[in-house]
Amino acid sequence: MNRLADLLVAGAALVLTAPLLAVCAVAIKLDSRGPVLYRQRRVGRDGAPFELYKLRTMVVGAESTGAGLYIEARDARITRVGWVLRRFSLDELPNLLNVLRGELAVVGPRPTVQEQVDRYTAHQRRRLEVKPGITGWAQVNGRTSLSWPERIELDVWYVDNRSPALDLRILARTARMLLSGDGLYSSDLEQGWGEKPPE
Repeated sequence: MNRLADLLVAGAALVLTAPLLAVCAVAIKLDSRGPVLYRQRRVGRDGAPFELYKLRTMVVGAESTGAGLYIEARDARITRVGWVLRRFSLDELPNLLNVLRGELAVVGPRPTVQEQVDRYTAHQRRRLEVKPGITGWAQVNGRTSLSWPERIELDVWYVDNRSPALDLRILARTARMLLSGDGLYSSDLEQGWGEKPPE
């Protein structure tokens, strides 16, 4: 998708989901102490850092307690509301702000943290040749069941084969996943690294 299409999709999605975002914000504030939004530094296109916006799903200071950046199965640091937000990927809705800011695309490899990027091989770094996205080829091809190297390989394949038609296919499959709830949540490393990253 080009920049104009990203802006149109993200803008329309923000308008349509504004009531839902408001409900989520109230639920987060009622459920636990802390801000509604969570910000985490991620790595974007060509290795440029940016702050990713998400709805907060964990207790304040979670990264410095328990398993740190990793999230364990049934992690006690995740709030009650946080479990619901993660289950349906509602915590990702503020990613739309990153699209409007030009840091994310609607479709592309999910942005990860610097610690992971530092481990990339030269081949894996090709994942950074395109703008990261809210959803991507790896997300609709087994996200919750694939190893991190397998997800990277799918993302590199996307870099080599991206097209408007493929992006539409990814969006259609993402919509089906959101409606069904299948494949959206995992308690493994993909959901680790802080607030449900580095997928």
